[in-house]
Amino acid sequence: MEWRDHGILLSMRRHGESAAIIEVFTEDHGRHAGVVRGGASRKLAPILQPGAQLDVQWQARLQEHIGSYRVEPLRSRAAAALSGRLSLAGLNAVTALLSFCLPERVPHPGLYRRSEQLMDLLGQDDIWPLAYLNWELALLEELGFGLDLSSCAVTGLTSGLVYVSPKSGRAVSRAGAGDWVDRLLPLPPCLLGEGPAPDAEVAEALRTTGYFLAHRLAPALGHRALPEARGRFVDLFSRRL
Repeated sequence: MEWRDHGILLSMRRHGESAAIIEVFTEDHGRHAGVVRGGASRKLAPILQPGAQLDVQWQARLQEHIGSYRVEPLRSRAAAALSGRLSLAGLNAVTALLSFCLPERVPHPGLYRRSEQLMDLLGQDDIWPLAYLNWELALLEELGFGLDLSSCAVTGLTSGLVYVSPKSGRAVSRAGAGDWVDRLLPLPPCLLGEGPAPDAEVAEALRTTGYFLAHRLAPALGHRALPEARGRFVDLFSRRL
C-alpha cells in the first residue's frame, strides 16, 4: 500500500531511539499517522515542527497498518509561529483542534484548504484572529455542527439578528428573543460577515463558536474535553484587549 500527498504536520512524538511518529493532515487522505525513520535526528527534527508544510509518501504492507512516511519539507512556518505569543498560541490551537476533531483517514479537502490558508497568515496579528474565527465556523460546518445565521429562528426576520440559540445554532432577532434573552449566545456582526470586526467583537464571537465546539462537537466525539490549546489562545487574545 502506497500513496503520496502533501499536508500540514499536526504533531510529532519520539518513537524508539531515533524514529518519530507524526500525524499529518493531508488533502486527499485526511488525518493520517505514520513512522518517520530518523525523525528525531538532528537532521529531521527541525523540519518536523507543527504547522510545517510537507510532501509525504506513505507506505505499509497492509492498509490498516500505521505505515511509514518519507517526508520532504515544502515550507516551514516556524519563523511566523515564533514571531509572537499570539501566533504560537494560534498555531497550537489549530493543530490541536484538527487532531481532536478529525476522524482518522477521512478526507476533508475543503477544510484542508481553509486550514492551509489560515496557516499562511501566521504572524499577521492584525488579521489572524478574524481569520481564525472564520476557520472555526468552517470546522463546525464541515463536521455537521454549522450555525444557521440567515434568519431568525422565531420570527423569520433577516434583520436585527443579535443572538444565537445554544440549542439549535440558529440566529435569533432582538424581537424574537423574548424571555429567553438571558439564555442566548451573542451574535456580533463579524459572525455575519458584517462591519470592521474589531478585536472585542471577535472575542465575543469566539465565545459563541467555543460553546458549540465544547457542548455540541466534543460530546459527539465521546465527551472529551476540548484541547487546552484552544482555551489558551482565546485567553491570550482576550487579554490583549
